[in-house]
Amino acid sequence: EVRKQPRTTREDLVRVLKRAGTTVSTVTISNTLHRHGLKSCSAHKVLLLKPAHVQARLKFAKDHLDDPEEAWEKVMWSDETKIELFGINSTRRVWRKKKDEYNPKNTIPTMKHRGGNIMLWGFSAKGTGRLDRIKGMMDGAMYCKILGNNLLPSIRALKMGRGWVFQHDNDPKHTARATKEWLLKKHFKVLEWPSQSPDLNPIENLWRELKLCVAQ
Repeated sequence: EVRKQPRTTREDLVRVLKRAGTTVSTVTISNTLHRHGLKSCSAHKVLLLKPAHVQARLKFAKDHLDDPEEAWEKVMWSDETKIELFGINSTRRVWRKKKDEYNPKNTIPTMKHRGGNIMLWGFSAKGTGRLDRIKGMMDGAMYCKILGNNLLPSIRALKMGRGWVFQHDNDPKHTARATKEWLLKKHFKVLEWPSQSPDLNPIENLWRELKLCVAQ
């Protein structure tokens, strides 16, 4: 039962066994599962990837496989996040063996864009750029305004020089016609980015550090 449905709780198993005529405690169930190498663990949240996403990510990796380190030092990475959501208990527990933590049955699929992000930040190998707090829901016009106020000042402050490349993901605000036209008009080079790939963006590590500091 647990191997087929890892999110089954001990209480669920007590009820199933009781209907079958067997009465056991949750402690007995825990001990039995432990003897079989199963532990109650928090389910990892992983990206919900469709075949097209997988192929795009693979193409991105192959296209940049031989890029020198200096090329990545010219990238201005960016991202948005929700600081206030850090620490909210949205985890699910599953019974699994240690080696099975990323088995699809033991994970929670997530989507990158859910709206309502409140922070936008950029950084490069030379340091962090400006952090901008977003009030309310951000649309394409607000996004272009934020870039206009922060992108070039961040580039100059970090002394990135010529040949820099801007990275942002495929949020609808970023891929909107108005945003593309704005970037084209400014002659800003944009790094082609595969959808559903926040894990490829090193700024995720910075977000974690910032959120840990805020949580403390």
